[in-house]
Amino acid sequence: MLRLIFAVMCAVTLGVVGAANARLSSTAVLASPGASPFASCTADAAGTQASTFGSTLYPNSEIEPRSAINPLHPLNIVGEYQQDRWSDGGARGLVASVTHDGGTTWSRVIVPGLTRCSGGAYDRASDPWLSFASNGDLYAISLSFDFFDSHNAIIVSKSTDGGDSWSAPKELTADNTDGLDKESITADPINPNVVYAVWDRLIGPGGSTHASGQGALHAKSYKSQTFFTKTTDGGQTWSTPQQIYTDSSFSGSIGSIIRVLPDGTLLDGLVTYGNAAWKGGKCSSISVLRSTDGGSSWSQKPTIVSPLSCTYAGAHDPDTGAPVRSGGLLDIATDGSKVFVVWEDAVAPAPTTGRILFSQSTDGGVSWSSPAVISKTPTGVDAFIPTIAVNASHTIGVSYYDFRNNTPGGSADTDAWLVRCTGACTVPASWTETHLAGSFDLHQAPDAGGEFLGDYQGMTTSGDAFQPFFIQAVTAPSNPTDAYFATVP
Repeated sequence: MLRLIFAVMCAVTLGVVGAANARLSSTAVLASPGASPFASCTADAAGTQASTFGSTLYPNSEIEPRSAINPLHPLNIVGEYQQDRWSDGGARGLVASVTHDGGTTWSRVIVPGLTRCSGGAYDRASDPWLSFASNGDLYAISLSFDFFDSHNAIIVSKSTDGGDSWSAPKELTADNTDGLDKESITADPINPNVVYAVWDRLIGPGGSTHASGQGALHAKSYKSQTFFTKTTDGGQTWSTPQQIYTDSSFSGSIGSIIRVLPDGTLLDGLVTYGNAAWKGGKCSSISVLRSTDGGSSWSQKPTIVSPLSCTYAGAHDPDTGAPVRSGGLLDIATDGSKVFVVWEDAVAPAPTTGRILFSQSTDGGVSWSSPAVISKTPTGVDAFIPTIAVNASHTIGVSYYDFRNNTPGGSADTDAWLVRCTGACTVPASWTETHLAGSFDLHQAPDAGGEFLGDYQGMTTSGDAFQPFFIQAVTAPSNPTDAYFATVP
């Protein structure tokens, strides 16, 4: 949402347009080589979309990756991302970058049937998410939608060869609300035939969402429903989607991620909001839903991990003050019955400056520690877009971006970082930091409601190594962003 094997490679030839401008770290390797595979596409009438709606297309941009590692063949890693982002939502298609040598070399594969440019029936696609099952089957979920009408769908694709080829897409749900959003997919870690999927459906005044603007969020009729489905036969069939969270009007959630505990309990980490504290409050909260019966029923009320600040509106460009699209979602990881959540928010006494916050549960998500600031970003500088993973030695790793190396003058110098902790991780001093990549000029990135690298990024682990899969801005307009991979041993 983001592969050099650092222990065996001492130098990297990046071979990208604008590499000097991006000032990339030698610990990151280009994971999206070559030009956009949609450069010659005419099926989606891109010119008409631009002229009719005022949309801006960013050709050759890669945005918002998620990554997964094959448990049977750990040298096989796949990152999926939006390809050729539009300013007002979605991309011309989704592409998977695949490695079978631990990240030394990468090939790019179009995930077919998701958009007109990839042989499907929809104008755009967004929100890629990946999960490997224990037998090596790879599942991908995405949102596809039209831009000339309100039809949209949540779609699952499957690969049985490590991402090199993909099945025909299967729609889990489709409607004309223009309101489906932020889906994710999680393969059960024990039973390879069981896979879980969750998503949101936003409903504003008049029944619409994406086109209704921020005003809809303040309407009493606004709500966001959370849906869940699962397969028990390896994706051949899926259960009827069930609504697992929305209490009433002006309430809802976004950004669900399923995690599975050793006793089979399912946790859904998400952001909830509503007109009561237990719903998440008017400014929203980091929350968790629980199911102890495989998803047939869920806790009626979310467990609140932490309320979110009412004063923080996301990171801002350090030179221009323009918004950086960030701050809306969480990430969640497990280690046995321990559960860890990270998110972006502000804390006193700097109520508008982004920090990366961490909370943990040692009782399967029932109770949570007080939030701890784990980013090492200096005072007055934004940190944003955290991603979390746990390695084989039970060390927690969290990647993020910040502006600490920015030199005033118009380039929004941005760096990627990794902090790690083993032990007393609720104590900020327990976290140590490693530089991943940068600095790069964030001004080169697409503008999609703010300078945009993605609402999330990716990270896998292999043994003790952390493997962030992330986006860096390069050179606009020819190559606004690329996907990169790093291994931190």
